[in-house]
Amino acid sequence: MYPDLKDKVVVITGASSGIGKAMAEEFGKNGAKVVVNYRSSAEEAEQVAETVRNNGGQAVIKKADVSKEEEILALIQTAIDEFGSLDIMINNAGTEKAVPTVEMTAEEFKRVMDINLTGAFIGSREAAKYFIAHHIKGTIINISSVHDIIPWPNYVNYAASKGGMKMMMETMSMEFAPAGIRVNNISPGAIMSAHTRDKFTDPETLAQTEKMIPMGMIGQPEQVATVATFLASQNASYITGETIYVDGGMTKYPSFMGGKG
Repeated sequence: MYPDLKDKVVVITGASSGIGKAMAEEFGKNGAKVVVNYRSSAEEAEQVAETVRNNGGQAVIKKADVSKEEEILALIQTAIDEFGSLDIMINNAGTEKAVPTVEMTAEEFKRVMDINLTGAFIGSREAAKYFIAHHIKGTIINISSVHDIIPWPNYVNYAASKGGMKMMMETMSMEFAPAGIRVNNISPGAIMSAHTRDKFTDPETLAQTEKMIPMGMIGQPEQVATVATFLASQNASYITGETIYVDGGMTKYPSFMGGKG
């Protein structure tokens, strides 16, 4: 637990399921005030908010499509209106869909970029704007992916969005450091969630994926969430501009594990 997170106001995009849900609940355990963003299911978002409250935090839900600038602005305003401030911005909402590059339309490319990268840019920009105006040494955390450094055929829009997010974060971290604002990324590998559960219930897909992971197992959303609370806490007060890979070693060239050198 991180006592300094108590009563901190955190906005988490895409917080009604998966990693976003786990982060909201983890911040709740630390006594934070959480804005649970959702795009489609108010019922799921309210269930997350209720768990946050049961964990000892406070929570409200807010519908917003992060591909739309005006809705991100309204999302951040909700934190200010409901809780009086903003301390932590977590850009987590994302999307992916396999499409061969030669078949991908410009609209399919743009849609993923709008959600994954432009949405994170606007969220980060608006949070930083608020932090600077109110002299808050706030924190921005982006949930990226191992595909910010690992190419992913048939997902060129997704890989491009995450690669862009990495350099965006590093640039912002330098720009905002003099104001005491920290910006970092968390890049998960294969994580078991509602989004991936169907894929990983296929034994062949599961086995193929586990072979890519030196630790030999799929991660859990909670293993990402605990990194997020650490990065938001004062325990990470000297960390900015960094990417933490929560991937069981996937980015460490596991194909070399059987080699003799």
